[in-house]
Amino acid sequence: MSAFPIVPTGENVTRQVLSDHPELMVVAFNFDAVGAEGALHNHPHVQSTFVSSGRFLFTLGDEQREVGPGDSFVINSDVTHGCVCLEPGRLIDSFTPRRDDFL
Repeated sequence: MSAFPIVPTGENVTRQVLSDHPELMVVAFNFDAVGAEGALHNHPHVQSTFVSSGRFLFTLGDEQREVGPGDSFVINSDVTHGCVCLEPGRLIDSFTPRRDDFL
């Protein structure tokens, strides 16, 4: 079990760091309601997202993609991205390097 706190990041959305190292961080995002949003944003980190459960509509730059359990993808540095929850669930994100702003 992670020793890191569960942090609210928006309405019906929380995040919890699962593990971290200066070169890599793994974070769980829980979306508890249809319509919950991961707001559009970008960052210099490369991000890999794995859909553990639920369904989501992701915006990745100019593209939109619906994803569900077992799907995964990589988001390059500085690409604007975000998601809307279509079915409550959990995303597991990995970042390289670590997101110090999450600590």
